[in-house]
Amino acid sequence: MKTHFLKNAFKRIRLLTIGGLAFLTVACVASKNEDAAPVSTSENVPDISWPQEEWEYSSLAAEGFNPEPVNQFIEDLVAGEYGRVDHFLLIRHGRIVAEKKIERDYAALASSLDPDERLTPNFSNPIYNYDNPELHPYYQGTDLHTVQSVTKSINSAAFGIAVDEGFIEGTDTLALSFLNDYVFDKSDPRKARITIGDLLTMRSGIAWDDENGFGSETDSTYALENSEDWIQFILDQPMYAEPGTVFQYNDGVSVLLGKILHEATGQRVDAWAKEKLFSPIGIDNFHWKITPDNEADTEGGLYLTAHDMARIGYLYLRNGLWDGERVISEEWVRSSVTPYNADASSKASDNSTEYGYQWWIPNQTNGSTTVFGGYGLGGQRIMVFPEYDIVAVFQGWDPVAEYWKASYAFQTIVLPASLKKNE
Repeated sequence: MKTHFLKNAFKRIRLLTIGGLAFLTVACVASKNEDAAPVSTSENVPDISWPQEEWEYSSLAAEGFNPEPVNQFIEDLVAGEYGRVDHFLLIRHGRIVAEKKIERDYAALASSLDPDERLTPNFSNPIYNYDNPELHPYYQGTDLHTVQSVTKSINSAAFGIAVDEGFIEGTDTLALSFLNDYVFDKSDPRKARITIGDLLTMRSGIAWDDENGFGSETDSTYALENSEDWIQFILDQPMYAEPGTVFQYNDGVSVLLGKILHEATGQRVDAWAKEKLFSPIGIDNFHWKITPDNEADTEGGLYLTAHDMARIGYLYLRNGLWDGERVISEEWVRSSVTPYNADASSKASDNSTEYGYQWWIPNQTNGSTTVFGGYGLGGQRIMVFPEYDIVAVFQGWDPVAEYWKASYAFQTIVLPASLKKNE
């Protein structure tokens, strides 16, 4: 019987991870008490390309990879070794070196689910029925794929442009100063002390229950997506901690950031992002869910193609520059991928991670990290490896399984093995 290198190595690597060992270090960010280390730029990477309407293609070997581990990984993706991944994209020096789109019959899968297997059986709003194959993962038969919570990272990028342009003074600005039209209980003074920075780093102090998983009777996000006034719902939640002190993942604060951006700029997030972020880097086609209170859903409502997800990663790899034009300030990019929460736990993998401005950062080891990225439910990933000038994208739809396995295996096994002989 054929031995799967990746499958066996993955078992070994998980045992080692429990011991706290690191397997690949990429010097992209420093701890919050140090200056952030540089992200890759066109000055320190030879012969880079910039995507125009389409990405340029190259080969694994031409861009310095040992092809065998990557090709084996793709075979295992097709075989379902890592769940229902439906698109894998690997880019180095601005050129696509490996890509695999895997056709999966999500309509047949959805129709075969028993009631107990359905993720969202009781949604009053059909666009939040995650079992609907017309909306999840692909949008109505197009190549636009739900990116889920990668939306948060992309919204953070759009938010940074508003800060750069002076519409928002900075991350120390009080969040509620933009929400004066809402009436809610203000008896807890801690709520008035929430800053924009607290929202960005998931340290708002606003209580958010996700202990029993998405779709449970107590889940705050499930209740939010069933509500008619999302902003009001979030502001009505009690405080559980002093802002800026404790990390708690909270979909609601990402929604508040979208509302604040709208209030500050006068443009709803989808329109602002189209003008200021998407168009400058060549993203022409997207879909963004609109909430019942007529805001763009900035906690998980964006749909993009895999190639356009990679454009976001490439923009951050290049420190906010796009083919010589400044799109986002270097300061915002660096701040976004600097860890602020050493205790940020996540279902993104089976080891702990840290968190920046709505971007995930795996555990630091001697001031280095393996990768930073946007992570979303069901297996959505933008992964950026600055030292190696690499962007990887994963799309899939496996929301009730361990959907992080594919990207984690790529990060900890495939990439070290494929670059070992060539670096």
